[in-house]
Amino acid sequence: MLIDTHLHLIDRSKLTYPWLSGVPALDRDFLYNSYAAEARRCGIDAALHMEVDVDAGEMQRETDVVRDLSDTSGQLIRGAIAACRPEDESFAGYLERQTADPFVKGFRRVLHVVPDELSEGAVFRENIRRMSGSRLTFDICALPHQMNRVLALIDLAPEVQFVLDHCGVPAISSGAFDVWKDGIREVSRRPNVVCKVSGVVAYADAETWDVETLRPYIEQVTASFGWDRLVWGSDWPVCTLGGGLSTWGATTHALFAGSSEAERTKVFSANAKRLWNL
Repeated sequence: MLIDTHLHLIDRSKLTYPWLSGVPALDRDFLYNSYAAEARRCGIDAALHMEVDVDAGEMQRETDVVRDLSDTSGQLIRGAIAACRPEDESFAGYLERQTADPFVKGFRRVLHVVPDELSEGAVFRENIRRMSGSRLTFDICALPHQMNRVLALIDLAPEVQFVLDHCGVPAISSGAFDVWKDGIREVSRRPNVVCKVSGVVAYADAETWDVETLRPYIEQVTASFGWDRLVWGSDWPVCTLGGGLSTWGATTHALFAGSSEAERTKVFSANAKRLWNL
């Protein structure tokens, strides 16, 4: 069975997503029932909702909307990785409120959609350090050329548990492997970072990729992070850009077919259970 640590839901009747107009393929509703029907067929028996970069004024509402879904009997959602704005002076109060909420498992602020200088600001960095001891994880979503900034952020807060989204966002379709590999090796040397095996199908050529296209990337993160620091995620509905949830699920099993049952269990579910106390 799989625990999906990276599920996005889009409901335009309840929340505002300013970025959607720039991505026509995703500019529609992607609702829980559609996800759940396919997820159960793929062997997914639990999921964490990942923030979807809603309007900044709706961050708390996004968590509340997802919580309402999870309260229904038989739902797959077990918690939320909430949006945040570490660059704001108000972050300390927000952190206190979210830490007190057991449904919230962590935060994310996507770094490749904001100026590089944002994560270098004094307020941003102090607020990341402020997360130390909070139990909340911090997902990092950044491009390979931003890895030096990522490393600086991670080194600032060695007591914060970071999660590197989407295997570090490799540019698979362009074949730029070495720069990405060097960054992965360096990040993996930090023991407070877990790597999320997710999203990679969206970075490959949608028409031509196959299992072997992705294998070098999965083998590299496995070799770098080891079996105890990998978790799995679907990145639905972004994964629909590269084949969809069922395709990514089948590809996952093919990619890890040569590993032991114990190793697969760690990546597919056990590490996530431990990391987020599921």
